[in-house]
Amino acid sequence: MPQLNPNPWLFIMLTSWLTFTLIMQPKLLTFTLPNTSPNKTTQTTKTTPWPWPWT
Repeated sequence: MPQLNPNPWLFIMLTSWLTFTLIMQPKLLTFTLPNTSPNKTTQTTKTTPWPWPWT
């Protein structure tokens, strides 16, 4: 059963993950999103309790 032999696949998997984390990820993280939203001030609203008819 060749799929139980981790010799070639383990090396390929580790190499691909190392390539992604060390080379590709820092390059991808330098991009900025074009649709950044401006900082909005939070408005506090006064809430009133619900007038329950049975109380």
